[in-house]
Amino acid sequence: MSVRNLTLTDIERLEAVRGHDVAFELDEGAFRAFYERTARPLWAYLSRLTGDRAQADDLLQETYYRFLRAKSPYENDAHRRHALFRIATNLARDAHRRRKADPLRHAHEAQAESLTAVDAATRPDALVNARTESARVRAVLQRLTPRERSMLWLAYAQGSTHREIAEAVGVKTPSVKQLLFRARRRMAALLRETPDGGRA
Repeated sequence: MSVRNLTLTDIERLEAVRGHDVAFELDEGAFRAFYERTARPLWAYLSRLTGDRAQADDLLQETYYRFLRAKSPYENDAHRRHALFRIATNLARDAHRRRKADPLRHAHEAQAESLTAVDAATRPDALVNARTESARVRAVLQRLTPRERSMLWLAYAQGSTHREIAEAVGVKTPSVKQLLFRARRRMAALLRETPDGGRA
């Protein structure tokens, strides 16, 4: 069942099976509108955090499911959105931990990267350069911690405030400026490295 086809009635039925009684704050129309406003940026965020489009699809569904199950009162639409990103951040963090515990997955990813490199060798130079640089940035992002990736994406792709970032990733607001500075500096250092591990 995809999130796009998920209705509040479906969620209520699932909860009834589990023995929970959940009262939803949003009616179906309001949820649909909220979903349309937030699904694309949320998917992009999850895709960057995980580096895996299929996993981002799965986590997107789980994020909205958990959001709908939550009984938390929301002050306004911005508050709902921050709660949604906080749920997504936690799910991505858990997925990262599971991934680190599964060495077989790393082998499959390395093989996929090799196939992409071979494919790039048969394409025009401009496309190869763009794909190579994009792959390089993705690889660097994967070397950052999940919290660093979250903070950089929220700050520079989503334009979130320091308070919003703090709420989403679970840190104190005054520490966000320093943590972002460190994340930017680390990413810049990684981008300066050559493929063989030296400095450009």
